[in-house]
Amino acid sequence: MPQYLIYFNQQWVGDHPEEWYVARGPLARAVVADMRAAGVLVFAGGLEEEIEDAYAVDPTSGSPIVQRGPVSPGEEYVGGMALVDVANDEEAIMWASRVAEACGWPQEMRRFKP
Repeated sequence: MPQYLIYFNQQWVGDHPEEWYVARGPLARAVVADMRAAGVLVFAGGLEEEIEDAYAVDPTSGSPIVQRGPVSPGEEYVGGMALVDVANDEEAIMWASRVAEACGWPQEMRRFKP
């Protein structure tokens, strides 16, 4: 079966009061539990929000150079993701929709190349 990545950029989350995020946690965990129960979950998780804590590894000079921070200082960066193994686009869209509704912010879905 094809695998799909469902993900969001941290900047898509928006600014909300703490209680808004607290209310979203159980909803998001319930969707992940449903994915697990349906046997489609490969992985799901959120990333640390501080992009400065990332590491960039660049091998283009002949040997890898490791630096603290992102590869490039872009405007957006990935905030979290889920990887699902489902039968088709329609099923992946259904899960992406459920994740988006539970989280309360947009999600993007992309199929891995066969």
